[in-house]
Amino acid sequence: MPITREDVLKIAELSRLELTNDEVEAFTVQLGSILEHIDKLNELDTTDIEPMSHNVMSGDSNAALRNDLVRPSLGQQIATANAPDAEDGYFKVPKVI
Repeated sequence: MPITREDVLKIAELSRLELTNDEVEAFTVQLGSILEHIDKLNELDTTDIEPMSHNVMSGDSNAALRNDLVRPSLGQQIATANAPDAEDGYFKVPKVI
């Protein structure tokens, strides 16, 4: 089922989002593309594939997990070395609130 402009407007209304006409057009295309991809995945034959219904921590002794080891941390200078903006060993980010 292709997604329509009205579908996007309804989703925006339910999400209390105000979208411009350009955003509505862009989201219509993007959501349509996502649904097409999901339809493609639904075409896969998964009848012989056992569903994954547990995580690796539920007692699986074959899980490939490493032991917890105490190791030295990086330190502020190394951790912030590649940051786009840092000061006094801290990451600088734009003010949000």
